[in-house]
Amino acid sequence: MDYTVLVGGEAGQGMDTFANLLEKILKRAGFHVFSKSDYMSRVRGGHNFIQIRFSNKPIYAHTEKVDIVFALNEETVEQHLTRLKENGIVITDEGIGKDKDLFHLPLLKTAKALRNSRVYTTIGLGAILKYYGLPLKTGEEVIREGFNEKLYKININALRAGYGMVDSEYSLPTLEDKHILINGNQAVGLGAIAAGCKFYCGYPMTPSTGVLNYIAAHANEMGIAVDQVEDEVAALNMALGASYAGVRAMTGSSGGGFALMVEALSLAGIIEVPVVVINVQRPGPATGFPTRTEQADLRFMIHAGHGEFPRMVIALRDPEDAFYQTARAFNIAEKYQIPVLLMSDQYLADSTTTREPFDFSKIKIERRISGEEGVLDQEYKRYKFTEDGISPRILPGKIPGQVVLVDSDEHDEWGNITESDEIRIKMVNKRMKKFEGLKEEVEEPWLLGDEKPENLIISWGSTYGPVREAVEKLLEEGISIGALVFGDIWPLPTKKLMEMSKFAKRIIDVEQNATAQLDSLIREELLIKSTDKILKYDGRPFSGDELYTRLKEVL
Repeated sequence: MDYTVLVGGEAGQGMDTFANLLEKILKRAGFHVFSKSDYMSRVRGGHNFIQIRFSNKPIYAHTEKVDIVFALNEETVEQHLTRLKENGIVITDEGIGKDKDLFHLPLLKTAKALRNSRVYTTIGLGAILKYYGLPLKTGEEVIREGFNEKLYKININALRAGYGMVDSEYSLPTLEDKHILINGNQAVGLGAIAAGCKFYCGYPMTPSTGVLNYIAAHANEMGIAVDQVEDEVAALNMALGASYAGVRAMTGSSGGGFALMVEALSLAGIIEVPVVVINVQRPGPATGFPTRTEQADLRFMIHAGHGEFPRMVIALRDPEDAFYQTARAFNIAEKYQIPVLLMSDQYLADSTTTREPFDFSKIKIERRISGEEGVLDQEYKRYKFTEDGISPRILPGKIPGQVVLVDSDEHDEWGNITESDEIRIKMVNKRMKKFEGLKEEVEEPWLLGDEKPENLIISWGSTYGPVREAVEKLLEEGISIGALVFGDIWPLPTKKLMEMSKFAKRIIDVEQNATAQLDSLIREELLIKSTDKILKYDGRPFSGDELYTRLKEVL
């Protein structure tokens, strides 16, 4: 079984609340859930919709066809009627689409009888639960937990009213609830908390704001200082100050905000202070599509900042990956005293899905702070030349008589400004030695499908879900196909790709940008060139269905 419910209307009509309740009810009934939001950059009006897909087996992306359209206005009917499956229905109020063969219900009339027109969507929720034969009790439990006493009573009455309006077309069995329900931004925030982050700051910018909101919501409980700063320039500089003082620090934004951070990023490079930064991508240039998705910042993240200094770039593939990789980023940042840059996007950030509970025992906090052993002969050299380029790091004020100097100018081992060309060469080489160590840290891309495929897909980040579903369909058809989905981007992992490219007759690059940025990076690093490219840059994510169709066109 595999069903999708789409709710659509104008901003402000209660779609988020409806989707949030339905997701929780389906998850509690033991189903796997994947929910995708499509919203405009408007507080009111416009056309927004949310798709909630559920199944009795794991699912990783949204679908093109839907089973139910819950239309809150005429525009939703017009835009999505053609997306219905053969036996799909449109549920709507009796005042909408009067000239069409729709499933009309007295939603507004019933809401007014309950003396609150805002429970309109809760009535529709009750009807949908009954349509699928899902227990009313589960819906009532979720509503009781989600509303205060005044609101939950009227919403339960609304749910019951909707439940009584229709007959059941299905009788779906409920299963054991074994999962958590989480989106990409929440997973990043949870990963940062698990890693011991004690300072997060940022300026709100869609679609990254959810990370700031999640950490702020748990700040008092977890002892984290959270600051909404005046701009992104301040954000990274403040995070660097917090890290210099001794706490794990992080900041985040979207592409335009990250662009404002690049001078401070170079500062992180020369003062060798660890920091984690996330870029939750959206389409640019400039304001671009503020509420849409894209993967167009890969090259920017690798090369951002003036001058040469090491950094690591990690693309997050799904919420589970986002949790573990965010925690890993803090350890790498502190080990090498560098910025570690995480890449997400609107699709991953806002999509809610069920996953196995994360294993917090896998998270190891490795601070790598030196004590008095970092001071030799009563003399602390913050930028001591070492074989691997990593100098002892002590915290300011922790060891009597020792000063921790940092400076944006080139400096000697003590941190004093220098004009020496000889020291300059040594310091550049010292910093770049870390890159050799980073090459040993990188994790190979995830492999999907055949280990020696004739057709090899390369992709990265949030394309993982659609790629996985497309590959599974093609394998069922007997097609020899495999995929490498990159998480670590820079330094570029090379072993699996070098090996698998020997057997592949066709290499297909799948990316959400116009210039095939991963493909060009692979060509630059390995001289391996794709034979075909499947690119998408309309601001909307690939679905597994769309990608399957486009792959069939090139196979």
